[in-house]
Amino acid sequence: MNVNFNGYSENAATFIADSALTETGVPVKMSADGTVTKCASGDAFCGICIDLRDGYATVQLSGYTKVSTGTKIGVGYKKLAAAASGKVAVNESGREYLVIDSTATESGIIL
Repeated sequence: MNVNFNGYSENAATFIADSALTETGVPVKMSADGTVTKCASGDAFCGICIDLRDGYATVQLSGYTKVSTGTKIGVGYKKLAAAASGKVAVNESGREYLVIDSTATESGIIL
């Protein structure tokens, strides 16, 4: 692709990381007051964990980001939810996000 969307409207916040959240790059959801955890398959997600340190998680809540997928997702507005192994997939119970670009293993979306 000849254009780059990195940095577009990026917005992140720091939360307490639940003990189940052990890796970055995964979709997360709220689990308690001020606390996020890794999503289970089918969960709607509020953002993507971009950093973990000393019991805290930095979560990207808006803007362009790349997410891992198991298949190519069509571009345009799609309902997405967490999938197995920290991936994202099309799911009618998910939230609607704008898919900008996609391959068989990752998609660029606007949160």
